[in-house]
Amino acid sequence: QRHLVESGGGVVQTGGSLRLSCVASGFILDHYAMGWFRQAPGQEREGIGCISNSGQRIDYSDSVKGRFTIARDNAKNTVYLEMNDLRPEDTAVYYCAKRTNWYCSGAAGHFDFLGQGTQVTVSA
Repeated sequence: QRHLVESGGGVVQTGGSLRLSCVASGFILDHYAMGWFRQAPGQEREGIGCISNSGQRIDYSDSVKGRFTIARDNAKNTVYLEMNDLRPEDTAVYYCAKRTNWYCSGAAGHFDFLGQGTQVTVSA
């Protein structure tokens, strides 16, 4: 069975940092691009980034560009989301996603499935 398990969420003050991890199993990670999405209460899910299968291309949404960094270690079956300069509007449940192709075409896009998510709360 295919799984994505996120971890690393928590409560942080404005301006702080967090690093999320996503461990993949049940499929060959380096065959696929991976994405990060987030959803705040009462809001639609937002695609915030995508990293191609090799990591050579990374796309970010305007809302996180310059503050968040996506990386992957295919040997460890893990994708990362480094979040810096966090703001209250970054408060959301963060999900990693297996994309349907090896490449990225923007921060959002089609995905096969999401993980269970991890809560990030940024206090003012």
